[in-house]
Amino acid sequence: MNKKSKEKPSKKDSQLVLRLDKAERDAFVELCKALDTSAAREIRHFMRDFVKKNKKG
Repeated sequence: MNKKSKEKPSKKDSQLVLRLDKAERDAFVELCKALDTSAAREIRHFMRDFVKKNKKG
């Protein structure tokens, strides 16, 4: 494994603001905690998968 593959990806420098139902948000955050992950990590994972599955070309 070379040095480049060990480096972390660049820092995140953008935000996405969402308006959510409080109960849904709280349930999502609590489930993420129970699964030992974070809501942000799971949303980023969803976004990457969504783009990959729907990317044309």
